[in-house]
Amino acid sequence: MKAIPFSYIARNLWVRRVTTLLTAGGMALVVFVFATVLMMSEGIRATLVATGQPDNVLVLRKGAGAEINSGISREQAAIVESLPGIATNGDGERLVSKEPVVLNNLPKRSNGKPSNVTVRGTSALGLELRPQVKLVQGRMFRPGTSEIITGKSIASGFRGTDLGETLHFAQRDWVVVGVFDSGKTGFDSEIWGDAEQMMAAFRRNAYSTMVFRLADKSAFEKTKTAIDTDQRLQIEAKPEIQFYAEQSEALATFIRILGLSLSIIFSIGAIVGAMITMFAAVAQRVGEIGTLRALGFRRSAVLIAFLFESLLLSLVGGCIGLFAASWMQAVDISTTNFQTFSELAFQFKLTPEIAVQTIVFSLFMGFVGGFIPSWQAARMKIVDCLRAS
Repeated sequence: MKAIPFSYIARNLWVRRVTTLLTAGGMALVVFVFATVLMMSEGIRATLVATGQPDNVLVLRKGAGAEINSGISREQAAIVESLPGIATNGDGERLVSKEPVVLNNLPKRSNGKPSNVTVRGTSALGLELRPQVKLVQGRMFRPGTSEIITGKSIASGFRGTDLGETLHFAQRDWVVVGVFDSGKTGFDSEIWGDAEQMMAAFRRNAYSTMVFRLADKSAFEKTKTAIDTDQRLQIEAKPEIQFYAEQSEALATFIRILGLSLSIIFSIGAIVGAMITMFAAVAQRVGEIGTLRALGFRRSAVLIAFLFESLLLSLVGGCIGLFAASWMQAVDISTTNFQTFSELAFQFKLTPEIAVQTIVFSLFMGFVGGFIPSWQAARMKIVDCLRAS
């Protein structure tokens, strides 16, 4: 079968460049929404997954879906702390951090509206267990004092949380003595202070969670079995990285479903626009279609040519939309994590998989919008086309 040259197809789009750009622009807007939603979902997932360390184990009360819902008594914490196989640091201390986790309501710098912020009681060992956390301003809080350090997203987004400022909560004044950067992980959205001082201030007699590091990462199943079979412990252990991956699922899935639903609704308009553009192209080129058929090009060649023209149109729109969406990676955004009901700062993240999915979605719109006009062009009779011209 003789194929119609690609140059002919591209030239027709250029001749109708105003209509082409308008139609491609409509598709680009839909593609922008589609790509942005996927990037937002991926950004949330990447932020929370990166929060965990592969060789850390996190312990929660059985059935607790989040740290704020968990409770571990001091007796249970002592049993877990004495388990064999826990790594030690250079000073011979066991790398175990027993942490209370609570929510605190703070006003945002931008508009003064309150939002929940995660407050974590920890220690120097807790900092050692999270090597991605680095102090970028000030110093570490001193044990036994009402000093706190704040994640950089909190310091920039909430009143009273920057270096040298004072926060009042739990009937105390807390002085911010440091700001830390956790490398775009969930810890950037937290406030840290001394664990025992947090326990006393919030009148807690149980920790929320424990984190410890195994000397041998492959010994996790053995450690988990020891915890599960001890009748004194009604708790469960998970790899820290798995816990934070699970934390991202609910929010990321909700955003993905909502966003894709909107994208599908908007795509209907884009498909209709592409269809109208292609119908107009067919109507304007009836004589050309007749000439092509008279030159020996078969119906299938005409069908493929017009369909390819629609796909090329959608590809242009898809590339424009994807390029525009890629700039969203420079935007910092925050939302409420459904699992913890606290503020979570993250960035949009564009991956090769998202880029491929976006272009495929764009081509799908072009195919659906261009098939019927292309079919109509292919079904025209030579005599009718030449007579109409």
